[in-house]
Amino acid sequence: MPNPTRAPVPAVRDGVSPSCVVLPGRGTGTMLDFLAERLPMVTRAEWLQRILDGDVLDERGGAVTPQRAFEAGVRLYYYRSLVAEPELPFAEQVIYRDEHLVVADKPHFMPVVPSGRYLHSTLLVRLKRQLGLPELSPLHRIDRDTAGLVLLSVQQATRGRYQALFRDRQIVKQYDAVAPWREDLVFPREHASRLEESAQFFRMQEVAGDPNSLTRMDVLEVNAPWGLYRLAPVTGKRHQLRVHMAALGLPLRNDPLYPVVNDPAEGDYSRPLQLLARSLSFRDPLSGELRSFESAQRLTLPSF
Repeated sequence: MPNPTRAPVPAVRDGVSPSCVVLPGRGTGTMLDFLAERLPMVTRAEWLQRILDGDVLDERGGAVTPQRAFEAGVRLYYYRSLVAEPELPFAEQVIYRDEHLVVADKPHFMPVVPSGRYLHSTLLVRLKRQLGLPELSPLHRIDRDTAGLVLLSVQQATRGRYQALFRDRQIVKQYDAVAPWREDLVFPREHASRLEESAQFFRMQEVAGDPNSLTRMDVLEVNAPWGLYRLAPVTGKRHQLRVHMAALGLPLRNDPLYPVVNDPAEGDYSRPLQLLARSLSFRDPLSGELRSFESAQRLTLPSF
């Protein structure tokens, strides 16, 4: 039986926090058998190597061995690793830090959290390692393709107060975007629609039904056939700004997903998505202070 008084979660290693899986109530074989069957995206040989390297621990902090029998209800911690990971030729900037918050200015092409092919090149892992903040956690996320501001919580004790700002829509977010210009569309305007996941899980789509997304839109500058737009999402659906603009016949410049999938080749950073998380404003729930942050990055209209 697992120890009811578990040891603390294992420490962050080189900026990477351990992942966790709980063994079900019944099972046979070894813990290695369970991991290879439950998490097949990692091969059995890779699981064996992680175990031999001491990268799989039980809830009491003990290293799992290849021969250790299945133990119902035990919590296992393991560290992700990648055989090969793309190295990004870009760096984030920390524009603000205190005991509760970090505000980072993220470059295009950098994921916020580990996923897929990216682990050490993600914003979260880089900042944990550089700043020595093991509890650091993003309060929201922006797409890998999108550049700009990301707000992160430094400590778990106060995280819920800041998460509530996003839940209650108390954060004012503004984005800049470059997209085609249409003389027949009137700005400023609002776009509301119902967004749901499409058959391609990595893309969203507009469907019939009550709206669950809302974006306020305006034009900052025009250099036909392009326009520089200011987008203010009221809701926070995945890919909301990209889908809403594409629905108006204004797909964002260099968008690899909308209106059609057109992923660049591995290592091609020549066509960054022209979407920038430009500013964040909110009243701090702890101090009552009005806070406002702005990205140092800028989008410019094409000259043709």
